[in-house]
Amino acid sequence: MNSFVNKLLCKGDVDESSGAELWDEDAVGLTHVGEAVHQVLARHHNNYHHKMWNVTSGKVVGSVHQTPMNVWGSSKDPKKNNDDWFPEKMAEIIGRTEKWCDIMSLGPPDGKFMTDFKAAIEKIAERSKTAEDTIIVRLLVGNIVGMPVNCTAVLKALTKDVPQKANMRVWVGAWRKGFSWNHAKLIAVDGVYLHTGGHNLWDQHYLKNNPVHDLSIELEGSVTRDGHRFANLHWEFIERNQRTCIGSCVDNMPDAMPTVLKTRVTVSEWPEGVADTFPPMFTKAVVAKTANYSRRNSTLEKDGVIDKGVPMITIGRLGTMVYRHRSADDAIIAMINSSQKIIRLVLQDIGPVTVPGTKSALPGLKWPKAYLAAIGEAIYQRGVDIEMVVSNPNSIPGGLKGTEANYGNGWSCVDVAAEIIKSIKKKHAEVDDGKLRAMVIDNLRICFLRHDKKGKYKDGKTIGLHSKHFIVDDVSTYIGSQNLYMCDLAEWGVVIDSEAEVKKIKEDYFDPMWADSYTGEDVDVEKVMDGLKIDRDGEQTWLEYIRQNDAQHMMPHGPSEYLCVDEVEVHAAAVGVQSAEKGEASQDKADEADTEMDETPTPTPVSSKEVEESPEVDTTSSPEKTPENATKTNVDNEVRQDSTCGVLCGITDSMKLGMNPVKASA
Repeated sequence: MNSFVNKLLCKGDVDESSGAELWDEDAVGLTHVGEAVHQVLARHHNNYHHKMWNVTSGKVVGSVHQTPMNVWGSSKDPKKNNDDWFPEKMAEIIGRTEKWCDIMSLGPPDGKFMTDFKAAIEKIAERSKTAEDTIIVRLLVGNIVGMPVNCTAVLKALTKDVPQKANMRVWVGAWRKGFSWNHAKLIAVDGVYLHTGGHNLWDQHYLKNNPVHDLSIELEGSVTRDGHRFANLHWEFIERNQRTCIGSCVDNMPDAMPTVLKTRVTVSEWPEGVADTFPPMFTKAVVAKTANYSRRNSTLEKDGVIDKGVPMITIGRLGTMVYRHRSADDAIIAMINSSQKIIRLVLQDIGPVTVPGTKSALPGLKWPKAYLAAIGEAIYQRGVDIEMVVSNPNSIPGGLKGTEANYGNGWSCVDVAAEIIKSIKKKHAEVDDGKLRAMVIDNLRICFLRHDKKGKYKDGKTIGLHSKHFIVDDVSTYIGSQNLYMCDLAEWGVVIDSEAEVKKIKEDYFDPMWADSYTGEDVDVEKVMDGLKIDRDGEQTWLEYIRQNDAQHMMPHGPSEYLCVDEVEVHAAAVGVQSAEKGEASQDKADEADTEMDETPTPTPVSSKEVEESPEVDTTSSPEKTPENATKTNVDNEVRQDSTCGVLCGITDSMKLGMNPVKASA
């Protein structure tokens, strides 16, 4: 089976090693779930250790950051300004910066998020007056097809009141490659303070009426350095793709100029003419002298012993930025496969994006077979219970239009249950319907999100959910940006592998949500069984559905001064990808060398704001195979590249979910 089909069907050679396997020095004291994740990553993704994944440690700060707050057990809608604390908290973390701050999100901040982030940048500028070294701030977002980010406008808004002589440098960048772009959401400060999860930076989605539910977490410790390192990969990609002949030709192209080319990178720097075109790369050494880093070490030390916190595993993926490597996908499957008792999931959805107003998946989009199969096997082989909360379909926050924001892909809980049971029946053809029915009744509990058993706000609008969170056996949990439905974006999240910390998170978040949401009415066993023969996957071809008038429908959160929407570009991008797919066979053949990302940037910068590049294939070669014996690896010194097993791949967009006919996910 060729690599394209493997990707499409979420299959891979699970027994194939990527070469020299490693043992992470921090992989001690892991739960059975954490150890399963470590083994899969060490075997199949060793060459992306310290890049897309790492076993590390950290401390959970306070309770998880859930919005809207104070809604469980109440039939009342959130009060005005109920969650203004959230952008204020994010800005407070940014404002701690003494040397280095990385911010990553799907799109630029707006509304109160922009106001508070701007204040944080000004606070950093004030601190820079007495700083010995120049302070670095890097903001990176996704460059979505049809909506190139106006990086210069974002940068001007953030630095409007910052004096040019401030001892700091700020960069705003964005990228896409085909239908992949950044979707990770994190703030990392000085290798010490980390904020990550599912929240975007959009005022109307979280701070106005009918807010969408979401989840993030604040952490401290070594885990933060992995956030900086993951950001490095994106900035290296931007720099590598801007240092081209084409780059020098399109140096002064406006952001909104349409293009048929596959890769688009954009970067703006401040102060212009003073800062380098590209930002430097983070290393542990650059923050080692900061007061933040010193305070961290002093607070961790007790009786001469350093308390690093609890075990954590950072897992990420880069979409089409690399050819085969989707380490986070394999890590999530490993978590599911390790389950022995129960898996609790809080998800925006698990089914693919649909044609609006229907239960027809967009052409080319499929249900995530690998995840469904893992969940099905957990139920069938080990009797694992599944408790899952998903978004009410087509939920619209903040008075927005359905074409601007739409949470929940349109599937019912019966659809989700049927697809899980189908995965069992496919692998175990001999199983009788009676046993399948018993599994639906005894093991499979799926429901829509509710407040006090009600799925709607007072004005009749349904309650939306955007969290990406699950707990395995109540000992290990994931909080991050990665949806389980089909898409191929750059994602990042953290596995907290501590029974004590997971207990707190479960009590703060999952338990009250489940108590409010689960009624038992969302899954009817007869409807599930009747639906086993329904084909819910989309057809193979979907590019013809993209038309010139779809640009507005691809807006992630309504019109924005920072997004340059050109309707022609959406159609042009589709044509470009269509043309690229005609040559996919030859490109796949070239890619079979298991293409990797370059480890270091290349020559001298060109002063370029934006680059459009033809479809390309990464050219660095794959690592040589080495013996099966595990290689002990120093956590801070060894950086490897990777060759992986099969992945969950998709061809969907990633803004919000209310497209017509193309919807996208955030």
